[in-house]
Amino acid sequence: IMDQLNIIKAIKEVGTIKRFLPSEFGNDFDRVHAVEPANIAWGYKLKVRRAIEAEGIPYTYVCSNCFSTYFVPNLGQPGLTALQRDTISILGDGNAKVVFVKEEDIGPFTIKAVGDPRTLNKKLYFRLPANTYSFKDL
Repeated sequence: IMDQLNIIKAIKEVGTIKRFLPSEFGNDFDRVHAVEPANIAWGYKLKVRRAIEAEGIPYTYVCSNCFSTYFVPNLGQPGLTALQRDTISILGDGNAKVVFVKEEDIGPFTIKAVGDPRTLNKKLYFRLPANTYSFKDL
């Protein structure tokens, strides 16, 4: 993630790049408060965002929420390779809604965003109502 700071430096030096979409697909890191260990990676992503903005580089942040292939097969149990049969851990009361997307669906929308002036210096959110579930829904 932090290697993107070198890309930011190069973009600034070249001066001809019209837009940068950093590799940060996931949540809107300015609006969520993560716990360990996610907060470490998200902190790096925020540093990259702040560097882009400080350098005045045109950007679009793609906030795609949760990748379904990471969370759905194991019902949100990080690190499990096979789902437990008897119990799972549910954070909170299980009613908080989350938007799930398939990774391959993000690419086409991201490419369209590059040519759309409405997304310049903005956050692009993927919030598909049909893909919104809670742990209890799953």
